[in-house]
Amino acid sequence: MEQRIGSSSQPVEGAGFDPAFIPGITAPVSAKRQDTEPEDAVEPEDAVETEETDSAEDVDVPAAPAAQAEEATEGAEGEESEDEPDGPVFEAADRRARIVADRKGVRLRLDEESCEFRWDEIGAVETEAPRFGKRFTITVHTPDRRWYPIEIEATARAHFKEWEEQLDAVLDAYFEE
Repeated sequence: MEQRIGSSSQPVEGAGFDPAFIPGITAPVSAKRQDTEPEDAVEPEDAVETEETDSAEDVDVPAAPAAQAEEATEGAEGEESEDEPDGPVFEAADRRARIVADRKGVRLRLDEESCEFRWDEIGAVETEAPRFGKRFTITVHTPDRRWYPIEIEATARAHFKEWEEQLDAVLDAYFEE
C-alpha cells in the first residue's frame, strides 16, 4: 500500500490563520512554485531576440530625419514630466520605515513589506508626535475600520513640526473628506 507523506491541501491564508496578515500585501512566493519550472525550458525572450536579429540583418532601415529625432526626444521629456509630481509631496524615512504621500496616494514600507492606498481608499490620516522620544507615528485609517500605523524615527524632534506641515499640505491638496 502506498502512503503519502504530508498534506496534499494548500495552506489557507488570511487573518483567521495568520495573525500578521495585512490585506493589500501579497504573500511571498512559495519555494515549490519556483522549483516546478523545468531547467531546459526556453525563455520566450530568448526566442524573440533570435528572431529579431535574423530579420534585422535582411532588412535595411533608412535613417530617421533630424526632425523626427527631435520629436522623439521631446516625447521622452514629456513622459518624464508626467512622473514628476504636480503638487505637494510628503516623504519621510528612517533606516527601516518609509512613507510617501503624493497625488497617487499614500505608500507605506516597513523593512521588505509595503502597501499602497489610493486617496479614495483612505478614511483618515492621523499623526502623533510623542512627548518624549523621536518616533513620529502616522496612521492611515481605511473606511472598513482598519488602520495601518508606521513609526518614523527622526534625527531631531524639530522634524516633527516640519513633517506635520508637509503632510497637511498634501492632505489639503489631495484628500477629500
